[in-house]
This record gives sequence, C-alpha cells and structure tokens, in this order.
Amino acid sequence: MNRRGFFKWFSLLASVPIVGKIANASPQRLKMEEVKKEASIGVVYHCDFPQVDRFTTMLRNISNHLSVYNNDPFKIKIAVVAHGPGVKFFMKDLTGSPWEKEQLNIEELYRAERDLTVYGVDFYICDITLRRLKLDPNKLHEFTKIVPSGVGMIGHLQAVERFAYIKVV
Repeated sequence: MNRRGFFKWFSLLASVPIVGKIANASPQRLKMEEVKKEASIGVVYHCDFPQVDRFTTMLRNISNHLSVYNNDPFKIKIAVVAHGPGVKFFMKDLTGSPWEKEQLNIEELYRAERDLTVYGVDFYICDITLRRLKLDPNKLHEFTKIVPSGVGMIGHLQAVERFAYIKVV
C-alpha cells in the first residue's frame, strides 16, 4: 500500500468512533502563535475570491503540490487561509449569508476539502470576516479552524513560520 492509501485508510478508521461528534462540532479557534510549521516546507494558499472555478483550480493545485512530495505531510505542510468571499467555500449551509442564492455544490466541495485534510492540509477561516458578515461559525465545515484575522495569519505564516505564498489568479 502506498503512503496516500495508508494515510487515507488510517484517517478513516481512526475517525469512525467520533464521526457523529465531529459532524456537529464547532470549528476550533486558534491564536496565530499556536500555528506551527510541522514540515521542512510550508506553503500558504490565499483564498479571498468568490469564483468557484478559481477555488476548484486551487484545490487541484494543492493536490498536485502534495503529489510532488508523495502526499507525505511530514515533507510538506499546506495551509489555506480564507477570508472575505472565500469563506463561502467552507460553509455547510449558505442560508443567511451574502451567498445564499448562489448555486454551489457544497457536498462536492466538502468532500474535496476533507480529502485534503488526510494529507495534513489545514483550512484557516478569518474571524473578522465571520463577525463582519454575521456568519454562524457552526455553519463551517468541522475541519476548519478559526483564526483572529485571515491576512494576519498569512503574514504570520510567511514571516514567522517561513511559509511560501501562493494565490490562484
């Protein structure tokens, strides 16, 4: 079995007893200094755009990026930081949000994002955006993590943790 298969099966088996609890769990809130690079290479992807095509391209780029390192989370750490309209891609339900009339395949996006978490990809959501737009944090996918500021987190990852920066245009 290759590494990709191992990590996928391991994460699925390890999560079975707690799936019910996690499905309804609120995202974890982190301080910026709690986020550490756990690999020699770190890359932050910036998600502040509303276009679905750009977002799916970003997810594909992340998957390709991981494949160069044999999908080994000990070799590369990838973080996605979302703020502004980029937050909508991490919501279980768009009701009551500025995007509630948009046609988004939430289930498909959820699966693609969740699959990346198996390889250590972290998804950080901007608390300023949540508060400014009055978005319910409980509507975020359970694997997301809320940070005080999206752009602040990007700066922290670049300056303190030495992450490289990528933005899909």
